[in-house]
Amino acid sequence: MIKRKMTRQTMIGQTQIAKRFVRTALIILTCARFCLGSDAPAPSGTGKLQDLLQRTGEQMSDYLDRFSDVRCSEKVLQEKFKNNGKDKIDLKEESTYDYLVMLSNSGGELNLSESRLPVHQAKADKKNRSMLVSNGFATLFLVFHPLYANSFEFNTTGEEVVNGHRLTKIAFRHIRGTRTPAALALRGREYPLELSGTAWIDTDTAVIARISAGIDNTMADVGLNTLQTDVEFAPVLFHDPEKTYWFPSRAIVEVETPRQHWRNTHEFTNYKRFEVSTEEQVATK
Repeated sequence: MIKRKMTRQTMIGQTQIAKRFVRTALIILTCARFCLGSDAPAPSGTGKLQDLLQRTGEQMSDYLDRFSDVRCSEKVLQEKFKNNGKDKIDLKEESTYDYLVMLSNSGGELNLSESRLPVHQAKADKKNRSMLVSNGFATLFLVFHPLYANSFEFNTTGEEVVNGHRLTKIAFRHIRGTRTPAALALRGREYPLELSGTAWIDTDTAVIARISAGIDNTMADVGLNTLQTDVEFAPVLFHDPEKTYWFPSRAIVEVETPRQHWRNTHEFTNYKRFEVSTEEQVATK
């Protein structure tokens, strides 16, 4: 297993939070990153936490090697709530994009970035109200990647059967002072995010079916009260050859500051393999 150094990506883009522009540099929280499924049966003793964590980590490493193989359609619903404590919607915008995750490896440095080509964009708000711009959130699965797994505490909290799949619930919490895949970048400084949450992992195949995480109330001093994300995955079947992958189907990102409250919902459909074709011509005299 080869470990690669990751560079941080942006989960929350530029948005005015408490009259300050905040960029959340996140590799984990959440999308663009897809969980790779496996058809291999689980070995005996799969109920043990360490065995499941090891197999899930192997899934994540294998997944990254195929990270740029797909493109999809992304529909984004942005909601801004009124500041009256009743969660009434103040502004709603919908946009659609052609979505692609790009991977490059230069000098041993792995870089993951998102490409969004607008298909339909919401009209500009006449009142110039600020909206949350979220991206990079589906990378939440990197909690289980070998590069970051040692920075978290894991515990099993039971099992659930969902759509015929037996899922093990694993709670995770970041160990303070260790490497984290998420950080808040504000005014030239980076603030590591203390992530905690729960993942629902298929006990037999070690694929992630759902993962949610947040930061509790650890960033109030910089104007960020809560940040919560929830990502659901679903199987997608490809042909030639036939192979099933678990990709994000829906992701919700919610952020609150002392005076503002946003929620973004991302839906991913129509997954296709991404192919690049080149043509060479030899000039003749």
